[in-house]
Amino acid sequence: MRESLKRKMIDVCERKIAKKGSNVGLSFYAFFANRNNDPELLMEAAHWWIITHKLDHFEKAIKIKKMIE
Repeated sequence: MRESLKRKMIDVCERKIAKKGSNVGLSFYAFFANRNNDPELLMEAAHWWIITHKLDHFEKAIKIKKMIE
C-alpha cells in the first residue's frame, strides 16, 4: 500500500477516534469521498482490507490504525 494512503488512513482513524471515542468503527469507504474520483486508490484500499487482511465490513478504527502503523 502506498505511503500516502497509509498516512490518509491513519489521519482518518485518529479524527474518528477523537470525535467518537476508541470504540468507533469504520469501513474502508471512510477514507474516500462519496464520489469515485480515484478508483485505483479505492481498489488499493479495498484489496488491503478485504483480500490481504480479510477484515469485516466494519472494524474498529483503533485496530486499523495499529495495523497500519
